[in-house]
Amino acid sequence: MKTIILLLIFAMMTNSSLIAQNKKVLFVLSAADTLALNKGQKTRQTGVFLNEFYLAYKSVLENGYVIEFATPNGVVATIDKESINDKYWLDNLEIKNQAIHFVTKDTGFNAPVTLAKAIKNHENYIGLIIPGGQGLMIDLIKNKNIPILLKQFAKTQKPTGLICHAPSLILTIPKEENPYIGFKVNSVSPFEEYVIEKFIMKGKPTKRKIAKQLRKLGLKYSSGLPKANYAVKDRNLVTSQNPFSSGYFNTLYLEALNEYAVANH
Repeated sequence: MKTIILLLIFAMMTNSSLIAQNKKVLFVLSAADTLALNKGQKTRQTGVFLNEFYLAYKSVLENGYVIEFATPNGVVATIDKESINDKYWLDNLEIKNQAIHFVTKDTGFNAPVTLAKAIKNHENYIGLIIPGGQGLMIDLIKNKNIPILLKQFAKTQKPTGLICHAPSLILTIPKEENPYIGFKVNSVSPFEEYVIEKFIMKGKPTKRKIAKQLRKLGLKYSSGLPKANYAVKDRNLVTSQNPFSSGYFNTLYLEALNEYAVANH
């Protein structure tokens, strides 16, 4: 009798573990903290844009998913100080302090796995999200693991969410093997890039003109007005435009997760 009970407990624990595993979403974050501008003539603090990360994280978590974090070499992600400004939070001001506390205290956020380990464990994830911020234009866009990871998720048609600057990472995959050629896509718009460079950073980074490069590669780029709550979903790929697009991005990404879950039930 005891043996049967132990076997039942083990089966329940194993089943619970599999359920959690099948509902695990990978968040890939930049660990860069300094951005060179004007061909290295000046530098600026940078990192992950806090609300682009946290509002997506909160949405996924509240819908029953488990989150794992990954960065280059497992280094803790840096938050762009600009993203703490109230103007980026609008109707979510009450969540800002919660987000700041989270990145300071959460054990998972502060102990990310390496990108290499995420690649090795890719079958454990149901989806991928990469938040924006200029940090990723320094480290993720040059990291050899990023195109591998993106192709893994594309091959299995798992929901992939790229926020603001993150759609630029599609450019890391050579055209001849790029699974997203012909997809509808969005990212930070050319006008928003101009405003960021002219009035916020007051300098030009090396990696820029994302929309132009996506079009040149063969993707169908579209955008909303500056500061619009704008996002695009095409099959498993969800892309969004700016820090004000979290509402629409989260809706479309959860829709993609549900579609994948139903198709693979």
